[in-house]
Amino acid sequence: MSFQAYIDNIKAKTGKTPEDFKILAEGKGFVVNGKLNPATKATEITNWLKADFELGHGHAMAIYATFKGKTS
Repeated sequence: MSFQAYIDNIKAKTGKTPEDFKILAEGKGFVVNGKLNPATKATEITNWLKADFELGHGHAMAIYATFKGKTS
């Protein structure tokens, strides 16, 4: 599955874009001033996405990748 397919499936399932998740992550302190908080571990973010949005591990990692700057 391509990276874009992951993003499209996440939007279809949750109604949220990577930018929407980034805004929510800022509220949790995972992202600060638009950048991934260096003190935040990937596991913290993926656990949050799995618990709150029922994303699988691969989909949660795709959102984490967008926080790190991946766009395609």
